[in-house]
Amino acid sequence: MTPQNQLPPELAALVGAELEAGERIAWVGQPDPRRFAWASVFAVLFAIPWTAFAIFWMCGAAGFKMPTFQHGWDLFPLFGLPFVLVGFGMLSTPYWLRRKAQRTVYVITDRRAVILDGGWWRSITVRSFSPDRLKDLRRVQRPDGSGDLLFERTWRTDSEGSRQFTDHGFLGVRDVKMVERLIKQLTQSAGPQTP
Repeated sequence: MTPQNQLPPELAALVGAELEAGERIAWVGQPDPRRFAWASVFAVLFAIPWTAFAIFWMCGAAGFKMPTFQHGWDLFPLFGLPFVLVGFGMLSTPYWLRRKAQRTVYVITDRRAVILDGGWWRSITVRSFSPDRLKDLRRVQRPDGSGDLLFERTWRTDSEGSRQFTDHGFLGVRDVKMVERLIKQLTQSAGPQTP
Protein backbone atom coordinates (compact mmCIF):
# COMPACT_ATOMS: atom_id res chain seq x y z
CA MET A 1 0.00 0.00 0.00
CA THR A 2 1.45 3.37 -1.03
CA PRO A 3 1.28 6.35 1.35
CA GLN A 4 -1.19 8.06 -1.00
CA ASN A 5 -3.75 5.30 -0.35
CA GLN A 6 -4.17 6.68 3.18
CA LEU A 7 -5.76 9.82 1.69
CA PRO A 8 -9.21 10.45 0.21
CA PRO A 9 -9.10 9.87 -3.59
CA GLU A 10 -9.33 13.57 -4.45
CA LEU A 11 -6.33 14.46 -2.27
CA ALA A 12 -4.34 11.42 -3.41
CA ALA A 13 -4.80 12.60 -7.00
CA LEU A 14 -3.51 16.07 -6.08
CA VAL A 15 -0.43 14.57 -4.42
CA GLY A 16 0.22 12.35 -7.44
CA ALA A 17 -0.08 15.32 -9.81
CA GLU A 18 2.42 17.31 -7.72
CA LEU A 19 5.18 14.68 -7.88
CA GLU A 20 8.00 15.17 -10.35
CA ALA A 21 9.29 12.36 -12.56
CA GLY A 22 11.06 9.75 -10.45
CA GLU A 23 10.18 11.43 -7.15
CA ARG A 24 9.27 8.98 -4.37
CA ILE A 25 7.11 9.60 -1.32
CA ALA A 26 8.69 8.85 2.07
CA TRP A 27 5.74 10.00 4.19
CA VAL A 28 2.32 11.56 3.73
CA GLY A 29 0.00 12.85 6.44
CA GLN A 30 -2.69 15.32 7.36
CA PRO A 31 -3.18 17.64 10.33
CA ASP A 32 -5.47 16.56 13.15
CA PRO A 33 -8.79 18.33 12.38
CA ARG A 34 -9.68 18.51 16.10
CA ARG A 35 -6.58 20.57 16.83
CA PHE A 36 -7.49 23.06 14.12
CA ALA A 37 -11.06 23.33 15.45
CA TRP A 38 -9.80 23.89 19.02
CA ALA A 39 -7.72 26.83 17.76
CA SER A 40 -10.99 28.75 17.32
CA VAL A 41 -12.25 28.36 20.90
CA PHE A 42 -11.63 32.05 21.74
CA ALA A 43 -13.51 33.21 18.65
CA VAL A 44 -16.48 31.05 19.65
CA LEU A 45 -16.42 32.29 23.24
CA PHE A 46 -16.45 35.87 21.95
CA ALA A 47 -19.17 35.09 19.38
CA ILE A 48 -21.69 33.76 21.91
CA PRO A 49 -22.36 37.07 23.74
CA TRP A 50 -21.86 39.05 20.50
CA THR A 51 -24.57 37.09 18.67
CA ALA A 52 -26.90 36.99 21.67
CA PHE A 53 -26.66 40.78 22.09
CA ALA A 54 -27.20 41.39 18.37
CA ILE A 55 -30.33 39.21 18.38
CA PHE A 56 -31.57 40.86 21.58
CA TRP A 57 -30.97 44.32 20.05
CA MET A 58 -32.91 43.39 16.90
CA CYS A 59 -35.80 42.05 18.98
CA GLY A 60 -35.78 45.19 21.15
CA ALA A 61 -35.70 47.48 18.12
CA ALA A 62 -38.71 45.60 16.74
CA GLY A 63 -40.59 46.04 20.03
CA PHE A 64 -40.31 42.30 20.74
CA LYS A 65 -42.87 41.54 18.06
CA MET A 66 -42.71 40.50 14.43
CA PRO A 67 -42.43 43.61 12.24
CA THR A 68 -45.13 44.02 9.61
CA PHE A 69 -42.99 46.29 7.39
CA GLN A 70 -46.01 48.55 6.79
CA HIS A 71 -44.15 51.58 8.15
CA GLY A 72 -40.64 52.86 7.48
CA TRP A 73 -39.56 52.40 11.08
CA ASP A 74 -40.21 48.66 10.76
CA LEU A 75 -36.97 48.44 8.75
CA PHE A 76 -34.86 49.79 11.64
CA PRO A 77 -34.37 46.38 13.33
CA LEU A 78 -32.77 45.06 10.14
CA PHE A 79 -29.71 47.24 10.84
CA GLY A 80 -28.73 44.59 13.40
CA LEU A 81 -28.76 41.80 10.79
CA PRO A 82 -25.10 42.25 9.69
CA PHE A 83 -24.01 41.90 13.34
CA VAL A 84 -26.01 38.68 13.69
CA LEU A 85 -24.45 37.33 10.49
CA VAL A 86 -20.94 38.19 11.75
CA GLY A 87 -21.78 36.35 14.98
CA PHE A 88 -22.94 33.28 13.10
CA GLY A 89 -19.74 33.44 11.03
CA MET A 90 -17.61 33.43 14.20
CA LEU A 91 -19.68 30.58 15.66
CA SER A 92 -19.06 28.49 12.55
CA THR A 93 -15.26 29.00 12.66
CA PRO A 94 -14.57 25.49 14.10
CA TYR A 95 -16.41 23.92 11.16
CA TRP A 96 -14.41 25.88 8.57
CA LEU A 97 -11.06 25.23 10.27
CA ARG A 98 -11.85 21.52 10.53
CA ARG A 99 -12.77 21.46 6.84
CA LYS A 100 -9.50 23.26 5.97
CA ALA A 101 -7.52 20.63 7.94
CA GLN A 102 -9.29 17.81 6.09
CA ARG A 103 -8.23 19.39 2.78
CA THR A 104 -4.57 19.88 3.78
CA VAL A 105 -1.85 17.30 3.03
CA TYR A 106 1.78 17.15 4.13
CA VAL A 107 4.24 15.18 2.00
CA ILE A 108 7.91 14.27 2.44
CA THR A 109 9.57 12.91 -0.69
CA ASP A 110 13.15 11.95 -1.44
CA ARG A 111 13.66 15.52 -2.79
CA ARG A 112 11.58 17.97 -0.73
CA ALA A 113 8.80 18.65 1.75
CA VAL A 114 5.45 19.78 0.34
CA ILE A 115 2.41 21.40 1.91
CA LEU A 116 -0.81 21.20 -0.09
CA ASP A 117 -3.09 23.66 1.70
CA GLY A 118 -6.76 23.10 0.95
CA GLY A 119 -7.77 26.67 1.68
CA TRP A 120 -11.36 27.75 2.16
CA TRP A 121 -12.95 26.89 -1.16
CA ARG A 122 -11.84 24.69 -4.09
CA SER A 123 -8.37 26.20 -4.57
CA ILE A 124 -5.17 24.51 -3.41
CA THR A 125 -2.00 26.35 -2.41
CA VAL A 126 1.20 24.34 -2.85
CA ARG A 127 4.34 25.25 -0.89
CA SER A 128 7.48 23.30 -1.64
CA PHE A 129 10.56 23.29 0.63
CA SER A 130 13.87 22.08 -0.78
CA PRO A 131 16.35 20.44 1.65
CA ASP A 132 18.37 23.67 2.06
CA ARG A 133 15.23 25.40 3.41
CA LEU A 134 14.70 22.64 6.00
CA LYS A 135 17.88 23.12 8.03
CA ASP A 136 16.37 25.20 10.85
CA LEU A 137 13.65 22.89 12.20
CA ARG A 138 11.65 23.73 15.30
CA ARG A 139 9.55 20.98 16.90
CA VAL A 140 6.68 21.75 19.26
CA GLN A 141 5.60 18.46 20.84
CA ARG A 142 2.60 17.76 23.04
CA PRO A 143 2.47 15.02 25.72
CA ASP A 144 0.62 12.63 23.35
CA GLY A 145 3.44 12.85 20.75
CA SER A 146 1.56 15.07 18.33
CA GLY A 147 2.72 18.55 17.50
CA ASP A 148 4.06 21.03 14.97
CA LEU A 149 7.22 20.85 12.90
CA LEU A 150 8.12 24.37 11.77
CA PHE A 151 10.46 25.02 8.83
CA GLU A 152 10.27 28.71 8.18
CA ARG A 153 9.03 31.99 9.62
CA THR A 154 7.96 34.82 7.32
CA TRP A 155 7.49 38.40 8.49
CA ARG A 156 5.14 41.09 7.24
CA THR A 157 4.25 44.60 8.30
CA ASP A 158 0.56 45.33 8.87
CA SER A 159 -1.23 48.58 8.04
CA GLU A 160 -0.34 50.04 11.45
CA GLY A 161 3.38 49.37 11.01
CA SER A 162 3.55 46.40 13.41
CA ARG A 163 5.61 43.41 12.35
CA GLN A 164 3.79 40.08 12.43
CA PHE A 165 5.07 36.61 11.62
CA THR A 166 3.64 33.43 10.17
CA ASP A 167 5.18 30.02 10.85
CA HIS A 168 5.21 27.50 8.00
CA GLY A 169 5.51 23.77 8.42
CA PHE A 170 3.58 20.64 9.28
CA LEU A 171 0.99 21.64 11.91
CA GLY A 172 -0.92 19.20 14.10
CA VAL A 173 0.78 15.99 12.93
CA ARG A 174 0.35 12.85 15.01
CA ASP A 175 3.94 11.58 15.49
CA VAL A 176 5.92 14.79 15.15
CA LYS A 177 9.24 13.30 16.29
CA MET A 178 9.13 10.61 13.60
CA VAL A 179 8.30 13.26 10.96
CA GLU A 180 11.24 15.36 12.16
CA ARG A 181 13.53 12.34 11.79
CA LEU A 182 12.38 11.88 8.17
CA ILE A 183 13.04 15.56 7.40
CA LYS A 184 16.54 15.27 8.90
CA GLN A 185 17.20 12.20 6.76
CA LEU A 186 16.10 14.18 3.69
CA THR A 187 18.45 17.06 4.49
CA GLN A 188 21.37 14.69 5.20
CA SER A 189 20.84 12.71 2.02
CA ALA A 190 20.81 15.94 0.00
CA GLY A 191 24.32 16.70 1.27
CA PRO A 192 25.95 20.11 1.05
CA GLN A 193 24.43 22.45 -1.48
CA THR A 194 26.71 23.60 -4.25
CA PRO A 195 26.44 27.28 -5.24
